[in-house]
Amino acid sequence: MKFNIPKVEVPQFYIDTALTRGRKAASKQKDQKQREIERIKHINIYLKKTLQNILLSFPNTTELDRFHLEMIKCTMSYVKFKKSLGAVNWAKQQIKRFSKKYSSKIKRGRASKKLTGAYIGRVSSILKQIKTELKFLDEARKILKTFPDIKQGFFTVALFGFPNVGKTTLLSKITSSKPEIAPYPFTTRGINMGYAQKKHQKIQFLDTPGTLNRFQKMNSIEKQAYLAIHNIADKIVYVFDLTESFPLSEQMQLYSNIKSKKPLVYLSKTDIMKPEKYIDFKKKYSAFTNPEKLKNHLFSLI
Repeated sequence: MKFNIPKVEVPQFYIDTALTRGRKAASKQKDQKQREIERIKHINIYLKKTLQNILLSFPNTTELDRFHLEMIKCTMSYVKFKKSLGAVNWAKQQIKRFSKKYSSKIKRGRASKKLTGAYIGRVSSILKQIKTELKFLDEARKILKTFPDIKQGFFTVALFGFPNVGKTTLLSKITSSKPEIAPYPFTTRGINMGYAQKKHQKIQFLDTPGTLNRFQKMNSIEKQAYLAIHNIADKIVYVFDLTESFPLSEQMQLYSNIKSKKPLVYLSKTDIMKPEKYIDFKKKYSAFTNPEKLKNHLFSLI
């Protein structure tokens, strides 16, 4: 799912655009009263459509799959997200109400220009009241844009393990993906993705952010890894690093936490180790050390 949400502007942008459209529509009328009615009508049309588009561009949380819903909850304030959308809906309803009210007043009265001025003041005030919420939604838009575009219907494999153990390097070797690779922990700040294809079969790989053995105290980056393996992955590849960028005992503890999901084991960085360092470990855990053999095995599982 890919979120392509247009930029959420500041209130003054919407006010200025609405007034411009209102003036343009009004200029086509000769009668003063009709000019003001048309002005209000087109201000209302623009703002109603604009605010409705904001509401529709963001995902309906009641229709989201569990992964994306939990991603929202771990990357932003879910309560503020819901309240901000509610504020936009409130503003849309208020503008609609005042548009109807002032149009009716102009039809019955004489001071049409004065009434239009009062109407514009009310509408501007309403939009300015949701300034904070609009700003929050634009930040939320940027966050949603970073969510991985996970395709439905593909066999999905999650690469899982501690930071800096070689998950991203493995992804680059078994797919055409060109992720950022660096010799320090926490390079992966979100979920990297890659695809491998063999004849008519296709595997979707998720390179999850490095996670530490602290499931009860995960930060938002680590939670993405947790959500991926529990809500999306058809198979997990747990990556061990015997050079011990993190103590092996801690890597083993994290492995034990997902052992019930029967993960495959991949042993990284064997090119910089002597065989006696990893040969027993490889046999004990049936660990893969060759990326191509791992990939072929995964295709055999489809």
